[in-house]
Amino acid sequence: MSSDLQSLKLLLTGNPPLGQASEGDRARAPANRMMDNEVFANFLLYSTVLVIKMYLLAVITGQVRLRKKAFANPEDALKHGGLQYCRMDPDVERCRRAHWNDLENILPFLFLGSIYSFLDPDPFIAWLHFFIFFVGRIIHTIAYLVKLRAPIRSVAYTIAQFPCVSMALQILWEVIDTW
Repeated sequence: MSSDLQSLKLLLTGNPPLGQASEGDRARAPANRMMDNEVFANFLLYSTVLVIKMYLLAVITGQVRLRKKAFANPEDALKHGGLQYCRMDPDVERCRRAHWNDLENILPFLFLGSIYSFLDPDPFIAWLHFFIFFVGRIIHTIAYLVKLRAPIRSVAYTIAQFPCVSMALQILWEVIDTW
Protein backbone atom coordinates (compact mmCIF):
# COMPACT_ATOMS: atom_id res chain seq x y z
CA MET A 1 0.00 0.00 0.00
CA SER A 2 1.44 3.39 -0.90
CA SER A 3 2.41 5.84 1.78
CA ASP A 4 -0.42 8.22 0.79
CA LEU A 5 -3.04 5.46 1.02
CA GLN A 6 -1.67 4.35 4.39
CA SER A 7 -1.89 7.91 5.69
CA LEU A 8 -5.46 8.25 4.37
CA LYS A 9 -6.53 4.98 6.02
CA LEU A 10 -4.97 6.07 9.30
CA LEU A 11 -6.70 9.46 9.07
CA LEU A 12 -10.14 8.01 8.23
CA THR A 13 -10.20 5.05 10.57
CA GLY A 14 -7.73 5.92 13.26
CA ASN A 15 -6.19 2.50 12.65
CA PRO A 16 -3.05 1.71 10.71
CA PRO A 17 -3.26 -0.92 7.94
CA LEU A 18 -3.49 -4.49 9.22
CA GLY A 19 -0.18 -5.73 10.51
CA GLN A 20 1.41 -2.28 10.69
CA ALA A 21 1.77 0.06 13.60
CA SER A 22 1.74 3.80 13.22
CA GLU A 23 4.71 5.78 14.44
CA GLY A 24 4.99 5.90 18.20
CA ASP A 25 2.57 2.99 18.73
CA ARG A 26 3.39 0.18 21.08
CA ALA A 27 3.05 -3.38 19.88
CA ARG A 28 -0.50 -4.71 20.11
CA ALA A 29 -1.35 -6.79 23.13
CA PRO A 30 -1.36 -10.57 22.50
CA ALA A 31 -5.11 -10.78 23.19
CA ASN A 32 -5.78 -8.26 20.43
CA ARG A 33 -3.64 -10.25 18.00
CA MET A 34 -5.57 -13.40 18.87
CA MET A 35 -8.79 -11.63 17.92
CA ASP A 36 -7.33 -11.09 14.44
CA ASN A 37 -7.82 -14.84 13.96
CA GLU A 38 -11.36 -14.94 12.53
CA VAL A 39 -11.79 -18.60 13.44
CA PHE A 40 -10.73 -18.05 17.05
CA ALA A 41 -13.00 -15.00 17.34
CA ASN A 42 -15.97 -17.12 16.15
CA PHE A 43 -15.00 -19.86 18.59
CA LEU A 44 -14.89 -17.35 21.45
CA LEU A 45 -18.34 -16.04 20.58
CA TYR A 46 -20.05 -19.43 20.54
CA SER A 47 -18.14 -20.89 23.48
CA THR A 48 -18.78 -17.84 25.67
CA VAL A 49 -22.51 -17.98 24.98
CA LEU A 50 -22.49 -21.71 25.81
CA VAL A 51 -20.69 -21.06 29.12
CA ILE A 52 -23.26 -18.37 29.95
CA LYS A 53 -25.99 -20.92 29.12
CA MET A 54 -24.39 -23.31 31.61
CA TYR A 55 -24.49 -20.63 34.30
CA LEU A 56 -28.14 -19.94 33.49
CA LEU A 57 -28.90 -23.64 33.76
CA ALA A 58 -27.37 -23.66 37.25
CA VAL A 59 -29.60 -20.72 38.21
CA ILE A 60 -32.65 -22.47 36.75
CA THR A 61 -31.81 -25.58 38.78
CA GLY A 62 -31.68 -23.48 41.95
CA GLN A 63 -34.97 -21.80 41.14
CA VAL A 64 -36.67 -25.15 40.52
CA ARG A 65 -35.29 -26.39 43.86
CA LEU A 66 -36.81 -23.39 45.62
CA ARG A 67 -40.16 -23.65 43.82
CA LYS A 68 -40.46 -27.40 44.42
CA LYS A 69 -38.93 -27.25 47.93
CA ALA A 70 -36.54 -30.08 47.09
CA PHE A 71 -33.14 -29.47 48.66
CA ALA A 72 -30.05 -31.67 48.48
CA ASN A 73 -28.65 -30.59 51.85
CA PRO A 74 -30.34 -30.70 55.26
CA GLU A 75 -29.17 -27.20 56.19
CA ASP A 76 -30.91 -25.79 53.09
CA ALA A 77 -34.07 -27.74 53.84
CA LEU A 78 -34.10 -26.50 57.45
CA LYS A 79 -33.80 -22.92 56.25
CA HIS A 80 -36.79 -23.41 53.92
CA GLY A 81 -39.27 -25.26 56.10
CA GLY A 82 -37.78 -28.39 57.59
CA LEU A 83 -35.97 -31.65 56.97
CA GLN A 84 -38.94 -33.08 55.07
CA TYR A 85 -37.78 -30.89 52.16
CA CYS A 86 -34.41 -32.60 51.98
CA ARG A 87 -35.55 -34.80 49.13
CA MET A 88 -35.23 -35.50 45.43
CA ASP A 89 -37.66 -34.11 42.89
CA PRO A 90 -37.99 -35.30 39.27
CA ASP A 91 -37.97 -31.75 37.87
CA VAL A 92 -34.87 -30.77 39.85
CA GLU A 93 -33.17 -33.97 38.73
CA ARG A 94 -34.06 -33.18 35.12
CA CYS A 95 -32.35 -29.77 35.43
CA ARG A 96 -29.33 -31.36 37.09
CA ARG A 97 -29.01 -33.96 34.32
CA ALA A 98 -29.19 -31.22 31.67
CA HIS A 99 -26.45 -29.31 33.49
CA TRP A 100 -24.32 -32.42 33.92
CA ASN A 101 -24.74 -33.23 30.23
CA ASP A 102 -23.51 -29.72 29.39
CA LEU A 103 -20.42 -30.29 31.53
CA GLU A 104 -19.73 -33.57 29.76
CA ASN A 105 -20.03 -32.01 26.31
CA ILE A 106 -19.23 -28.30 26.42
CA LEU A 107 -15.96 -28.68 28.34
CA PRO A 108 -14.44 -30.98 25.68
CA PHE A 109 -15.73 -28.59 22.99
CA LEU A 110 -13.87 -25.74 24.69
CA PHE A 111 -10.62 -27.69 24.47
CA LEU A 112 -11.14 -29.03 20.95
CA GLY A 113 -12.38 -25.74 19.51
CA SER A 114 -9.54 -23.70 20.94
CA ILE A 115 -6.87 -26.03 19.54
CA TYR A 116 -8.72 -26.43 16.22
CA SER A 117 -8.88 -22.64 15.84
CA PHE A 118 -5.11 -22.48 15.51
CA LEU A 119 -4.81 -25.22 12.87
CA ASP A 120 -5.63 -22.64 10.19
CA PRO A 121 -8.94 -24.20 9.13
CA ASP A 122 -11.13 -22.65 6.47
CA PRO A 123 -13.09 -19.91 8.33
CA PHE A 124 -16.47 -20.99 6.94
CA ILE A 125 -15.92 -24.67 7.75
CA ALA A 126 -14.75 -23.74 11.26
CA TRP A 127 -17.78 -21.48 11.74
CA LEU A 128 -19.98 -24.36 10.61
CA HIS A 129 -18.38 -26.65 13.22
CA PHE A 130 -18.98 -24.11 16.00
CA PHE A 131 -22.49 -23.20 14.84
CA ILE A 132 -23.68 -26.81 14.54
CA PHE A 133 -22.37 -27.63 18.01
CA PHE A 134 -23.92 -24.45 19.44
CA VAL A 135 -27.37 -25.07 17.93
CA GLY A 136 -27.28 -28.73 18.93
CA ARG A 137 -26.52 -27.85 22.55
CA ILE A 138 -29.20 -25.16 22.70
CA ILE A 139 -31.83 -27.53 21.29
CA HIS A 140 -30.65 -30.30 23.62
CA THR A 141 -31.08 -28.07 26.68
CA ILE A 142 -34.49 -26.81 25.60
CA ALA A 143 -35.62 -30.37 24.88
CA TYR A 144 -34.43 -31.46 28.31
CA LEU A 145 -36.05 -28.62 30.23
CA VAL A 146 -39.43 -28.48 28.51
CA LYS A 147 -39.69 -32.25 28.02
CA LEU A 148 -39.93 -32.26 24.23
CA ARG A 149 -40.90 -35.59 22.74
CA ALA A 150 -38.27 -38.14 21.86
CA PRO A 151 -36.06 -38.30 19.84
CA ILE A 152 -35.51 -34.50 19.64
CA ARG A 153 -33.03 -34.40 22.51
CA SER A 154 -31.12 -37.45 21.26
CA VAL A 155 -30.92 -36.12 17.72
CA ALA A 156 -29.68 -32.73 18.96
CA TYR A 157 -27.05 -34.47 21.08
CA THR A 158 -25.89 -36.65 18.19
CA ILE A 159 -25.70 -33.79 15.70
CA ALA A 160 -23.65 -31.72 18.15
CA GLN A 161 -21.14 -34.57 18.42
CA PHE A 162 -20.23 -34.53 14.71
CA PRO A 163 -18.26 -31.26 14.83
CA CYS A 164 -16.43 -32.39 17.97
CA VAL A 165 -15.40 -35.68 16.38
CA SER A 166 -14.36 -33.82 13.23
CA MET A 167 -12.24 -31.33 15.18
CA ALA A 168 -10.66 -34.11 17.27
CA LEU A 169 -9.72 -36.07 14.15
CA GLN A 170 -8.24 -32.98 12.49
CA ILE A 171 -6.21 -32.20 15.61
CA LEU A 172 -4.94 -35.80 15.73
CA TRP A 173 -4.09 -35.67 12.04
CA GLU A 174 -2.04 -32.49 12.56
CA VAL A 175 -0.21 -34.02 15.52
CA ILE A 176 0.56 -37.21 13.60
CA ASP A 177 1.55 -35.24 10.51
CA THR A 178 4.08 -33.15 12.42
CA TRP A 179 5.55 -36.07 14.37
